[in-house]
Amino acid sequence: MSKAKAIMVQGTSSDVGKSVICTALCRIFSNDGHHVVPFKSQNMALNSYITSTGGEIGRAQGVQAEAARVEATTDMNPILLKPKQDMVSEVIVHGKHHLDMDARRYRNDFVEQVMPIVRQSVEYLQKNYDIIVLEGAGSPAEINLKARDIANMRMAHLADAAVILVADIDRGGVFASIVGTLALLDESERARVKGLVINKFRGMRELLDDGLDWIEKETGIPVLGVIPYVDVQIDAEDSLALSSLRLKKPKQGEFVIDVAVLRLPRISNFTDIDPFFEEPGVGVRMVSKVEELATPDLLIIPGTKNTMDDLTWLRDCGFDEAIGQLKMRGTVIFGICGGYQILGQSLKDPEAIEGSGSIVEGLGLLPIDTIFVPNKKTVQMTGKLSASGLDVSGYEIHLGRSTRLGDVQPFAILQDGREDGAVSMDGNVIGTYLHGIFHNRLYTRIFINQLREQKGIKPLTLDVKSDAEQRDEAYEFLASHLRAHLDMDKLYSILHDTGKEIASQGY
Repeated sequence: MSKAKAIMVQGTSSDVGKSVICTALCRIFSNDGHHVVPFKSQNMALNSYITSTGGEIGRAQGVQAEAARVEATTDMNPILLKPKQDMVSEVIVHGKHHLDMDARRYRNDFVEQVMPIVRQSVEYLQKNYDIIVLEGAGSPAEINLKARDIANMRMAHLADAAVILVADIDRGGVFASIVGTLALLDESERARVKGLVINKFRGMRELLDDGLDWIEKETGIPVLGVIPYVDVQIDAEDSLALSSLRLKKPKQGEFVIDVAVLRLPRISNFTDIDPFFEEPGVGVRMVSKVEELATPDLLIIPGTKNTMDDLTWLRDCGFDEAIGQLKMRGTVIFGICGGYQILGQSLKDPEAIEGSGSIVEGLGLLPIDTIFVPNKKTVQMTGKLSASGLDVSGYEIHLGRSTRLGDVQPFAILQDGREDGAVSMDGNVIGTYLHGIFHNRLYTRIFINQLREQKGIKPLTLDVKSDAEQRDEAYEFLASHLRAHLDMDKLYSILHDTGKEIASQGY
């Protein structure tokens, strides 16, 4: 059996669009009839994806697997780091919690220990797919990190991948970033770079032509494409996306429904709020100061990687009193996962799972108690809403176990018989462990209509596309956009020129 061809997308810096370009390539190759698979050896992200077997991987690789029309597995992202505290991350190996580790210990001791695991995943993908689309992390030219970097050129060597170097022209200095990156690579690394891509372009293409000619002559590497900026509805990988255009504060009066989301310091899985951006008349704004809160129609307390610390931050900022006042004014308050725990009466951490080992009071808006336990629950889940019987699906990622106190209605009855979440007696405070709850588009439309009706605004039609349909349309749009601006003939030529035996370089 022949070994899979491999193409790797690396960037001159973080947030140049590597994940989105990999997603587009996965769909393009799939549309062209290839059995394609995404891969990222080590991912640091707070947005994760739960596989069908309960493995936790980076959300970007889960999305790319969907685009490639293959089932996501932990081989696509064998090492996931989830920042937990300053300089401390949860290390997830093949989808399961391994340990919490500080950055120095991870770099000095652990990186070499996990290389056999990473190598095994690459070899498995090479044997079972036609094309591997690898994604790098940050920049391959971080001099202080290169010796222990297992996410960039080391992976290109291991998979014998041609590297496409992507630069973000929107942030400025695009030519300097390309030349500087290449200058800091060693000879064998630079030889891997077979094409350049300039991403997030705005403006007149002809004004860029002289620069493109210069960069090709200067580097000897062809520019495969200039990709115009486009706002694509693809799940974000990490918190850098919180500063994107979609999350800038809207103008007052621009939307009839005002949704505020607490920007917790350790916010995670914030893709939960993405569907609101696509709801007509709904404005979404991130809030990190009490004075920014105003009186929204809906306040969302999202997931967090450290509930106890973020609850302390919330109190220190005065949000506890402000949220209580919002409830009295009729604002609907919705907590997801850690946000659900925060809404309860008490949080207990007897085994110092979150580092505190203490008992703290929650906001007391829902009659639940939460205790943190060592075993993380990670599972895809379906169920029915308690109030309406509507079918919903989502996924769970949590260490806490919450118990409802008294005769309070659960949010949903799950497929395994468990009762999830809680809803206050007046229905205005809601909590659930189900991430992705708002990706149930019919539920979200019904929910928004309830907010509209409370304000005397005509409800929207319930004829909505499913989340799967909307996601697939986004993948197709993204693939068409990239294909229109990328020299795919040249890219395929580069891809088919790879496949030589891996050089003996100690990898």
